[in-house]
Amino acid sequence: MNIQDNISDAKNQLPDLPTTPPKLKRQSSPNDLKERLDWGEPALTIIDIRDREEFHQGRIMGAIHMPMDNLVEMAKSNLEYSRDIYIYGDSNEQTAQAANRLREAGFQNVAELQGGLPAWKAIDGSAEGVREARVEPGSTATNLAARAKDAAKK
Repeated sequence: MNIQDNISDAKNQLPDLPTTPPKLKRQSSPNDLKERLDWGEPALTIIDIRDREEFHQGRIMGAIHMPMDNLVEMAKSNLEYSRDIYIYGDSNEQTAQAANRLREAGFQNVAELQGGLPAWKAIDGSAEGVREARVEPGSTATNLAARAKDAAKK
């Protein structure tokens, strides 16, 4: 068997993988977004429209903050109109309202992320922020030897 035969055999054993990312859906589940991110799709933007404090406490990893009051102006000055955008807020209603504002402003590919941050975290989606990084100290918080022993058990 020569090298070309080995390559051909290896190719035949590979699964059929999609060559394009999953399509953007007008109303998307967290799994839809996760599938796009897992595929390695860099050409999308995640927008969090919640208030600044909520955004700082916790958000989808990589989301940018564009509050509802300034959403259209910020999007126009920072994003291409053909960019794939996933948007979420405090509720599906607020998310739909924000998505409609962007669509009316000319943005072509806007997906409403259903369930927002809680739904994203429910599927173990990556999150960041103050609340997400918080680690509650246990009884061994100041005892380094006990903490090392606990870590070794885990």
